[in-house]
Amino acid sequence: MKRFALLVVMTLAVAVCVVFFGCASSSSSQSAVSDSSSAASASAASDSSGEAASTSEAASGSSNSAKATGTQPALEDGEYIADVTTDSSMFHLNETCDGKCSLTVSDGQMTVHMILTSKKITMLYPGTVEQAKADEAGWIHPTNDEVTYSDGEKKEVYGFDVPVPALDEPFAVAILGSKSNWYDHEVTVSNPVSK
Repeated sequence: MKRFALLVVMTLAVAVCVVFFGCASSSSSQSAVSDSSSAASASAASDSSGEAASTSEAASGSSNSAKATGTQPALEDGEYIADVTTDSSMFHLNETCDGKCSLTVSDGQMTVHMILTSKKITMLYPGTVEQAKADEAGWIHPTNDEVTYSDGEKKEVYGFDVPVPALDEPFAVAILGSKSNWYDHEVTVSNPVSK
């Protein structure tokens, strides 16, 4: 009888252990799965947030890049009047031009005709002095332009057809003086108005 009672107690003890440890194991497993699922969700959310941030940064960078490069809509082919300024009193437009020049756009390429004050500038180059000295074939030869001053005096001066790489941005121009010296300058073309 004692053996039977002992056997029953042992059986119950084993059953309790199996049930208890089995449940604990199952609970632990479910907890691990739950934790894993939560971690995966958090990681996915983080990745999604990161992608959104990257997309936002890329868009912002693209916008800033457009601003930095001064991107503008291209002018349609045609004839315009534009404001032209230079960086020096040594190299500037004739006073009869009132700060304006003819701007021609052909096949998307812009060219401004600059009428100067005299014939003392004999050659022009769309770039720097260093570039001009290495590229004689790119020198721009003058045109003969006649101007009429406010007092009625007429005078023949030089003009130059200068390529314009961009509006509203200074670009390099090298000039050759009558004494065969080159000088670096800048020109800015802006506010084109159709003729």
